[in-house]
Amino acid sequence: MKTIFFDVDTQLDFVFPAGALYVPGAENIVENLGKLTRFAAAHAHPIISTADAHTEDDPEFKIWKPHCVAGTVGQQKCAGTLLPKQQVLDSTLTVSPQIIVEKQMLDCFTNPLLRPLLTELAADRYVVYGVVSEYCVKCAAFGLLETGARVELVTDAIQTLDSAAERALIADFTAHGGHLTTTAAIYR
Repeated sequence: MKTIFFDVDTQLDFVFPAGALYVPGAENIVENLGKLTRFAAAHAHPIISTADAHTEDDPEFKIWKPHCVAGTVGQQKCAGTLLPKQQVLDSTLTVSPQIIVEKQMLDCFTNPLLRPLLTELAADRYVVYGVVSEYCVKCAAFGLLETGARVELVTDAIQTLDSAAERALIADFTAHGGHLTTTAAIYR
């Protein structure tokens, strides 16, 4: 079974209190993010990592305060979520252990190169984690369900802004065929 780990927006601006658009409590999942990254690397599972990459005057800043401006410290991914070799998804794609999919909107599938990449990789299973549960993680999880592959949401490696919204996401996700798991269960 070909498994791909799908790391959603684990960037400094979201994960740590000093971040421009900090998700309260996100720093508490950092240890599990690192465990998942190390597990994927040790078992040769590719990692697709989404990352906001905004311009200084990005239209999204009319909705959300400025965050993850390309080239800033806050736009960087948490150290524990990066492998030594990674590449940014572009038109000259060669498959590496970690592929970073930059995006300017909530939904990673707005990057037109993502679907062709998923088709090329032809995974049977996706393991999804990151921030924010009811926004970018939701978009990624439901987009991956459309591939027909098994999609697992790692419940102790996601963080929400609204617990009720996260519960609704989980109910909807499982109702549409998604599966729930934990970091510990991945290690079995």
